[in-house]
Amino acid sequence: MHLKALLCLLVACYESAASLNTENATQKDFPPLLLISFDGFRADYLKKYSFPNLQKFFSAGVLIDHLTNVFVTKTFPNHYSLATGLYAESHGILASHMFDPVTKKKFSLEDDTDPFWWNEATPIWVSVQKWGYKSAAAMWPGTDVMIQNHTSTNFMKYDSKVSFRERLGNITTWMTEDNSVKFAALYWEEPDHTGHIFGPENTTEMTRALKEVDDDVGFMMEHLNNSGLWGKINVIITSDHGMVQCSKDRLIKLDQCISRSSYTLVDLTPVAALVPINGYATDLYKNLSNCHPHMKAYLKDAVPDKLHYRNNERIQPIILVADEGWTIVQNGSLPRSVGDHGYDNSLSSMHPFLAANGPAFRKGYRMETINSVDLYPLMCHLLGIPEMPNNGSFSHIRCTLVSEKCTDLAVVVGIVIGVFIVLTTLTFLFRLMKNRDPSSSRPFARLELQEDDDDDDPLLE
Repeated sequence: MHLKALLCLLVACYESAASLNTENATQKDFPPLLLISFDGFRADYLKKYSFPNLQKFFSAGVLIDHLTNVFVTKTFPNHYSLATGLYAESHGILASHMFDPVTKKKFSLEDDTDPFWWNEATPIWVSVQKWGYKSAAAMWPGTDVMIQNHTSTNFMKYDSKVSFRERLGNITTWMTEDNSVKFAALYWEEPDHTGHIFGPENTTEMTRALKEVDDDVGFMMEHLNNSGLWGKINVIITSDHGMVQCSKDRLIKLDQCISRSSYTLVDLTPVAALVPINGYATDLYKNLSNCHPHMKAYLKDAVPDKLHYRNNERIQPIILVADEGWTIVQNGSLPRSVGDHGYDNSLSSMHPFLAANGPAFRKGYRMETINSVDLYPLMCHLLGIPEMPNNGSFSHIRCTLVSEKCTDLAVVVGIVIGVFIVLTTLTFLFRLMKNRDPSSSRPFARLELQEDDDDDDPLLE
């Protein structure tokens, strides 16, 4: 009984410690936040390549080994998920190419500035501005779009010719010249660009590209220090997705299964979106279901729950999902890209990482995983602004912060097991000693003692 009570007490102590929040006692001011995305930075690159500067960055801060991102694992959907905390079906940026069946509008990476596509959600830079602060952005997707009548306060329109260092220079200028700039976001194309051209298995090219990324991280730390921002602002480095090697030997040719006259193609690979012509979705689906062993076909309403990719009008009637490393084409050769992404978000090859450094973050702290949508509530917490409705959870990531009192579950379990072993051992020893007590072998000892007592013994009254 005592052991059970002790175990319950220890569990209660853990739950109490895990839920303790000290934000009201410690946060009167909220340092600015800089969010940096290195596109296509696959999580396991950290294990396969050398990153002395990035290692220095997260060794004095936080590293989360991998993030489970959102489906589809493409650039625009995932960058908007980072900024809103929403799955793609909820924020409306569902793919690189989209079609809206109501308005008949089309979206592409080359034509992405119509607010219509972005207004289903409120990204964090808009929230920051609604709360009286300013924001800055260097080519982060959506920051130049008039979302709910707001662009980012300061922004750079996308131009691949502008270097990482020039983008960072603009960000730091905006932050140092105006202390009301509380949130800044910077996007950089590498190592995604190199991964597409050569594939992630080309170690020579990836070594070169990743060294440049690490050099950029080193420059960032030095530049922030020279600007007087290092140690005063919080910095988060992450990515949108990973990358996988493709091959001309792993092609899924739609023309071998269906006629092009039976559908309109909205998006192609590795997640294809089809609109049946004349509405014959069922017949088209049947043919596609048996098209190729390395491709799954779904009617929109039957897309698996885990993908969170059903509840939006912009999701097309038929969705095709290629297996890892396979490419969907109509009837051609492998596209120019040797590496690709967009696959099932449960695949480790699709996962990015997250690192953070700054006054709000613990030093030398490491976590295995979170969901990428958990970043949004963390950023709102860091900036002291309320969250909009989202799919993330601050509780999943709060232990990265100095202000949060967290108890390691492994430590608690170890204590419980240790106490159990000690109590069991003591119980065993007590029983063993009792069995060896000489008096325990003399059942009449008490009776003999009573016979020697005098009449004044109160027990005999």
